[in-house]
Amino acid sequence: MSTTTARDRLVGAAQDLFAAQGVGATSPRAVLAASGVGQGSLYHHFPTKHDLAVAAIGATVDDALARAMRTLRSDSPAITRLVAYLERPRDALAGCKVGRLTSDQAVMDDDGLHDVLTAYFVRLLGVTTDVFRETGLPDDVARDRAHAAIAIIQGGYVLARATQDPDALAAAVRGFVGLLAPKENT
Repeated sequence: MSTTTARDRLVGAAQDLFAAQGVGATSPRAVLAASGVGQGSLYHHFPTKHDLAVAAIGATVDDALARAMRTLRSDSPAITRLVAYLERPRDALAGCKVGRLTSDQAVMDDDGLHDVLTAYFVRLLGVTTDVFRETGLPDDVARDRAHAAIAIIQGGYVLARATQDPDALAAAVRGFVGLLAPKENT
């Protein structure tokens, strides 16, 4: 017997479908079909599509933050952690599961769902700012650099998808990381 519960299968299926086609375009029926659970289980765990969206988007955000925190809060030196976070393998052509949700009008029009995305980016920016502060940068400069680092990742995903070139994200990261390195021959 599988240890995955019906609720977990519904959330997982919703996460995948929301990443692929958006919340607005995903019906509860599609989630049911993808999850393989019965209709009664769906409505037992999630009486409304909104309830399912909150759970699935929350799980997507939690997963993304956990991955980021494992790297950004490790015991390595600050710049090493930052570079490891920026350079970690990503499916550039799939796009960022969280970032893509900002283009979903159904998410952006729903204060509760929008708040989940806002909290994700605020927390990620805060931790990234802290990493830059550790390098001795003043607060305002550290905050600006954190915004730039996160924008490099999000923009790299967009460029990769637009050009159908997975190296676009890697190139954006390489370019930013190169700016972090001390300049030689100065």
